[in-house]
Amino acid sequence: MTSSDEIRRSFTEFFVERGHLAVPSASLVPSALDQSVLLTTAGMQPFKPYFLGQAEPPAKRMTSIQRCFRAVDIDVVGSTDRHLTYFQMMGNFSFGDYFKPGAVEMAYELSTGVWGLDPERIWATVYEGDDQLGPDDVARELWLAQGIPASRVVALGEDNFWKAGPTGPCGPCSELYYDRGVQFGCGRGECEPGCDCDRFLEFWNLVFMEFDRDDNGLLTPLPTQNIDTGSGVERVAMLLQGAGSLFETDETSHVIQALERLSGRRYADGGDAVRSFRVLCDHARGMTAIATDGVTPSNEGRGYVLRRILRRAVLHGTRLGLETPFLGAVHEAVIESLASGFPEIQQHRDDVRRLLEAEEERFSQTLATGSRLLDELIRRAREQEASSLHAGDVFELHDTHGFPVELTAEVAREVGLGIDLEGFEQHMQAQRERARAASRRGDGVAAERIARFAQSAPPTGFVGYGELGLETKVLAVEPVAEGLSLVKLERSPFYPEGGGQVSDTGEISAHAVRGQIESVYRLEGDQVLLVHLDGELRPGDVVHARVDLERRRPTMANHTGTHLLQRALRNQLGEHVRQAGSAVRPEGLRFDFTHPSPVTAEQVRAVEDEVNRVVLEDRDLRIFETTQDEARELGATMLFGEKYGDIVRVVDITGYSMELCGGTHVRSTAAVGPFTIVRESSVGQGVRRIEAITGPEALAALRRADRAAREAAAALRTPPEQLPEAVTSLSERVRELEKAARSNGGGGQASGPDLSALTAGAAERGRLKVLVAEAPEGTLGDALLELADRLRGALGPSAVVLGVRDGERVQLVASMTPEAVEDGLDASAVIKQIGPIVGGGGGGRPSMARAGGKDASRLDEALDAARALLA
Repeated sequence: MTSSDEIRRSFTEFFVERGHLAVPSASLVPSALDQSVLLTTAGMQPFKPYFLGQAEPPAKRMTSIQRCFRAVDIDVVGSTDRHLTYFQMMGNFSFGDYFKPGAVEMAYELSTGVWGLDPERIWATVYEGDDQLGPDDVARELWLAQGIPASRVVALGEDNFWKAGPTGPCGPCSELYYDRGVQFGCGRGECEPGCDCDRFLEFWNLVFMEFDRDDNGLLTPLPTQNIDTGSGVERVAMLLQGAGSLFETDETSHVIQALERLSGRRYADGGDAVRSFRVLCDHARGMTAIATDGVTPSNEGRGYVLRRILRRAVLHGTRLGLETPFLGAVHEAVIESLASGFPEIQQHRDDVRRLLEAEEERFSQTLATGSRLLDELIRRAREQEASSLHAGDVFELHDTHGFPVELTAEVAREVGLGIDLEGFEQHMQAQRERARAASRRGDGVAAERIARFAQSAPPTGFVGYGELGLETKVLAVEPVAEGLSLVKLERSPFYPEGGGQVSDTGEISAHAVRGQIESVYRLEGDQVLLVHLDGELRPGDVVHARVDLERRRPTMANHTGTHLLQRALRNQLGEHVRQAGSAVRPEGLRFDFTHPSPVTAEQVRAVEDEVNRVVLEDRDLRIFETTQDEARELGATMLFGEKYGDIVRVVDITGYSMELCGGTHVRSTAAVGPFTIVRESSVGQGVRRIEAITGPEALAALRRADRAAREAAAALRTPPEQLPEAVTSLSERVRELEKAARSNGGGGQASGPDLSALTAGAAERGRLKVLVAEAPEGTLGDALLELADRLRGALGPSAVVLGVRDGERVQLVASMTPEAVEDGLDASAVIKQIGPIVGGGGGGRPSMARAGGKDASRLDEALDAARALLA
């Protein structure tokens, strides 16, 4: 049997021996200049600039094994033997070197001579032609010359014209298929390549890349005739290993076997479970690969693709009987199966596992509630003999409960129901408009337009590490609004936004023109300026470019302060701390990091003290470039999700921290000035946030705090140094007066229900007490809210959810202490989940929310749902 490792190795060695330069897989996240797809879908995509003649390739012949993901196949996966969303594409490429003869001859030689595929079972397809191109008779003759008989060379239409997206490099293609046997077929006598059955498996696609396709579909010849081929590792493994499907090869079966151990079910037993095994196997591979390349779950773009497959994986995992959390264990099986062909996967395995598990935990609560509500919608639709679910109900599931419409459609389809997608889209119109606005830069310039403009001129050279003012030439100008233009310079001192650091502002000026820099966009080693121009600027003009130092200097101090903060956090909390996001601005810094629990006040103080100690030590910063391998040997910190080139920039705070960073920094730690942490908070499961200020901002904040303390001390008639004791004494006096007022407030009514009887039912959740209970009859309106507050006071750090019957109606309240909110609990989210159960709704703040409902018979069910959410 030939393993996947051996297939990859034999492919690379074959083409290297024939003069090809072997290059590693690019990221699944395409270049910023390639806006055609969210994720890399083909082996040729990293080479698009070479095909288009925009850049000179390092060699005329190249070969790679590229990681790919095709979101269009998400709904198909599991239903066929041959579809995956995540796969590895082996490819050989020629940029103006060999063309059709060389590509055909090498593909056939490797397939039959090296891999040993049976020539009698190999079929070929060629392009049948269209209005712009005639039939590809050249490719037909070449296959005949290899020995494939004319009866096994099939002409196909649109499927044999290949393009990476709606526009860009393209050309006719010729495919190799393998006849797996009649037992895999549809039974039709005319079955052949192009049929939708599983008998004929395409295993190699040879694209004769010779055109550029525009928005109207018009084909323009490329500067050179090129070759782009793709052969899937998984499909070749399926053939060489005699596997019945792509899910029974060495790499995928390893994941399937792990799922069998976790679920106690057998893939070989067949039935509906087979589809869930396949979906979970494929999506686990995909989510691990996408997350390793730095994508995090979100509601738009590639983050939404990750969130979608992750949620679909959780759904199918529960169908196999898996109890959440299970994605972490599946992730480990994926790493074991892919590590040899994807070594980067090991580097961030723990970070990715935490990310997947946190998202799984969040969605599991949504899935439990949403599935119950969806079952009710399906039951109602069947009672009404409807053919589809009502659009408004589907939208409410999506909008109120966070249940993805794709999963609603999938579950409905499995029971023979459709959904009114047109009506759903009408409900989504407002959200779609917001998403469209979010896809633009904050200044209203579309990212696609910026990318196209960047390609209109040579790349800009950034020299702003050392030069903050210089004479330079204008390369290109494009007006985008009244007085607002995109501008490219030959050399630029302006730092482009990236790595968490905001862009510089400043000025460009010539004899009769002045321009204020609004933004600087980063595009893969290039940059574009957005400029408010007072006058006309033309390509070729010489301008003076000057950075605004009042913005740059504090930004540099805050960026260096961020490096100090990360090292101090790891020293004080542990080496598990990893950066999960940052923002470096002139007015302050924000640093998100992985940590499983809130940072205590003592820990915050220790981190702040450590940073200020290093500031006072006036340590020099040594900034240099080296190879990525050498930087790793030196111990430089590399950020999760970042993709680094062969040459990297290292920021070394002498004897304290060393990180890879492209940002701007001060020359020594003393220039950071006083460092003050102003806030520590939660931003999600397992992720904390620290906001801090440095330099003049920190001094101003300290002076404001000192002035406020002195004013408060004067009001309490106490020395400033005794202010804490005075405030504590005052608070105790207020509580005593409130207690006395309640006890004398009229007939004992204010004393309310017996708190001890209710608090006895509280459960432990880490440092919190969680109480979900039915309140005594008659505890309505503000009395219910007051009871929740009293219970919080009695329990300490806690989350309280109460419900009370009011005849046939229901009142609900959720109340969270600050500690509960810090731990990620949200009273408003709980109320929005349980309110609909009793036929009502409501909302509020993370700390307090209320709802009313009209179905008192389901109060117990609502409270059970609250317990599940808070658990």
